[in-house]
Parts: sequence; structure tokens; C-alpha cells
Amino acid sequence: MELERFESLVEKAVLNLPEEFQERLDNIDIVVEEEPSPEQLKKSRLEKGMTLLGLYEGVPLTERSSYYGMVIPDKITIYQKPIEEMCRSESEIIREVASVVQHEIAHHFGISDARLDELQKRKKRRG
Repeated sequence: MELERFESLVEKAVLNLPEEFQERLDNIDIVVEEEPSPEQLKKSRLEKGMTLLGLYEGVPLTERSSYYGMVIPDKITIYQKPIEEMCRSESEIIREVASVVQHEIAHHFGISDARLDELQKRKKRRG
């Protein structure tokens, strides 16, 4: 997939978020990179066999104090190549991009991976 098309999928995923979440995406950059760097992989401490699809780097909203200010933007990176490699069709890529964007934005709101896993399991049991 061309980079511009992939970037438009990421942008659409952000625009499809509920307005109350979009309004709280202050001081955050969302970017696309081809794949994670060795440093990002090391920092993420992935289990063997896992792939990094996205990465949130910053201070979650729940950890910010009244002194938070004049800082560089938080950054969410969505990795194109790993997402494309795990998907078999464009429709799967679209769904996965939306899922990864939501996952990384959840980290911005202070939701941990463990909590996200718990919510995902609960959703599957209901659905």
C-alpha cells in the first residue's frame, strides 16, 4: 500500500473517534513509520514472537500534574509494514489500523496494556 493511502487510513481512524476523545488529543503527534527502530523494539519489551504495530511515547493524561506544560508533544507511531504483513486484504488493514490507533490513544488516556486486554476479553464474551 502506498504511504499516502496508509496515512489517510490513520487519519480516518482518528477522525472516527468519538468527539470527546478527539477534543482531548492536545499536544500529541500521530505519525506513520515503515517499521520500529531497534531502540523502539528494545524499549517496548515485547514477548518473543510479538510484533510492534504501534507505540505511544509520552506522559499519559492521568499522570500529568498542574505543572505539565511547555513540553514536546507526545507521539503515537503507527508502523505500516508490520500491519500490512499480518493482514491479508485491504479491509483487514483498515480494521487493524483503526484498532492500533485506538489502542495507542488509550495509552495516551492512561489505560494500560493489561486493562486493554481485560476490556477486549470482556467485549469478546459479550459479542
